[in-house]
Amino acid sequence: MALAIFGLIATTITASDQILKSWVTAKSSGFVEGTPSPIIGDWLRIDLIHNAGGLFGLFQGSAPIFAVVTIAVVAVLVAIEIGSGWRSWVVTITLGLLLGGAIGNFIDRYHQKYVTDFVDIGIGTSRFYIFNLADSAVTVAIILMFVLWFVAPHLGVQIPAERDGGSGRNADDAGSVTTSTKDR
Repeated sequence: MALAIFGLIATTITASDQILKSWVTAKSSGFVEGTPSPIIGDWLRIDLIHNAGGLFGLFQGSAPIFAVVTIAVVAVLVAIEIGSGWRSWVVTITLGLLLGGAIGNFIDRYHQKYVTDFVDIGIGTSRFYIFNLADSAVTVAIILMFVLWFVAPHLGVQIPAERDGGSGRNADDAGSVTTSTKDR
């Protein structure tokens, strides 16, 4: 079931990202590259740009390198999800978001040699980087990973493990199996 959720999240992010990019770049949308169009006043605008680099526009002209790296990242993410034994829904959701975002931008890099970015948030001249839905999914996944790895353990929070096929036992982080208290 968790693998299906993982795949559904990744597919939904990828498809939604590509649909939004197609809509924004369609001539009928009325959006013109480099010309911001207000959606919610000056706070949220569509500002269509072509990013031939990486995150935050870094490493311009490196789209082919990022495309190759993305293939490796996708393989690693799928291997991690399958290898994890689907012990945590939070990890499954995080990896699904990361995979969907990586594939969404990979499709752009493969077909166009750049990524279509269009979401522009800010106030007046104070603007954030222009991004897209795939970038948002990757950013949320990175924040979730940070919380899972660094914040949750310091707060004494343990991410609950998924039940082991209805056996009444949960796998802990050390790989051993412990019986849940409600089954005792």
